[in-house]
Amino acid sequence: MLQPDLSPQRIVCLTEETTEWLYLLGQERRIVGISGYTVRPARARQEKPKVSAFLSAKIDKILALQPDCVFGFSDLQADIAALLIRQGVQVTVFNQRSVAEIFSMMYQVAAMVGEAAQGLERIAAMQQGLDQMRAEVAALEAQGARRPRVFFEEWDVPHISAIRWVSELMGIAGGDDIFPELAHESLGKNRIIADGFDIVRRNPDIIIGSWCGKKFRPETVAARPGWAQVAAVRDGALFEIKSPLILQPGPAALTDGVAALHRICRDWMRASIGRAAA
Repeated sequence: MLQPDLSPQRIVCLTEETTEWLYLLGQERRIVGISGYTVRPARARQEKPKVSAFLSAKIDKILALQPDCVFGFSDLQADIAALLIRQGVQVTVFNQRSVAEIFSMMYQVAAMVGEAAQGLERIAAMQQGLDQMRAEVAALEAQGARRPRVFFEEWDVPHISAIRWVSELMGIAGGDDIFPELAHESLGKNRIIADGFDIVRRNPDIIIGSWCGKKFRPETVAARPGWAQVAAVRDGALFEIKSPLILQPGPAALTDGVAALHRICRDWMRASIGRAAA
């Protein structure tokens, strides 16, 4: 007898990472609503109704879609989740903050839609990519390259440093987070660097901006009082990684996001060998 498909058939994704992952798994037919901030994959914006921002959602519109499951992210969406639960909607809220937790979230989503095997294959390929980066960094270090000190700025005013998965990916990519003690703080308000001169004192070799959807302005960073002496400013090592690539705790960060980090850190490490020889 043919077994019925007991997995969710009508899914609303309140953030981008579960949307992108379901598309990668070939399960986009199940998605009936997405976040308005979704940009990956690009076709999702044309194909799916936008029913939420990040901290707010159109509850009536979601209910009208009759979802049998809603995927959310973190305590920041707890109020949305509570409203939907009170209306009888099944809600699964993931709270992934580390690389390992992102992989765990991805496996759980894959299993929920009957694609556990495919999910594991894709996860293994991503993990292999991270291992290759680690090996390349180790080879450069064996040649005498130095790892760059990196300041990842998630927001400019006030300065907010890297969240945990970004800090971990930075380490894999070849850089050292200059504020590792803040990376485990899940909330941005707890990663605020009130004293900008603390950044100057830690003297990053590279500054990477990812201002949550706002365009990164390297000239503004370079013009900050006292920052001319920072190695990254002096050497013009100011870069942007778009927030959908690196601040999405899902497939994007583990592929295109970490690849961008690796290119920046790898190029700096290669150049450091020449500087040491000179």
